[in-house]
Amino acid sequence: MTETLLVRIAGLKSAATADLKSQWRELFGKEPPPYNRNYLQSRLAYRIQELSLGGLKPQTIARLEALGEALDGGKPEKRKIPAASRLITGTQLIREYQGVPHTVIVRDTDFVYEGRPYKSLSAIARAITGTRWNGLMFFGLKRKGDA
Repeated sequence: MTETLLVRIAGLKSAATADLKSQWRELFGKEPPPYNRNYLQSRLAYRIQELSLGGLKPQTIARLEALGEALDGGKPEKRKIPAASRLITGTQLIREYQGVPHTVIVRDTDFVYEGRPYKSLSAIARAITGTRWNGLMFFGLKRKGDA
């Protein structure tokens, strides 16, 4: 049985995209998402194993859900915010600008720079440079062109 499973998973690599989509319909009972081939292959490989060997234990699922809630406070809309802008309270951001190091401390609802609270990293970047900046870009948390 395990050998058949391995052969089936290995076959995903050489399968035509149309075949991957067909397998998706068979294994998930719905239309495949419009994602790339690698996405389809990886999810199909997991699903094949899940159906053959069993999925996650209920305790594992509960633990993962608890960890997710701890990270987003049970607010699903937070999951849509890019990871770079979901900074953890207590994080220190350090940026050297014109030879001078600048340290910012992340708090729950704002940031502290030179003992003063700021609502955004952009406001801090402006205080440091005297010009408008995207705060995430200034502190290296986002590159130009990132979504």
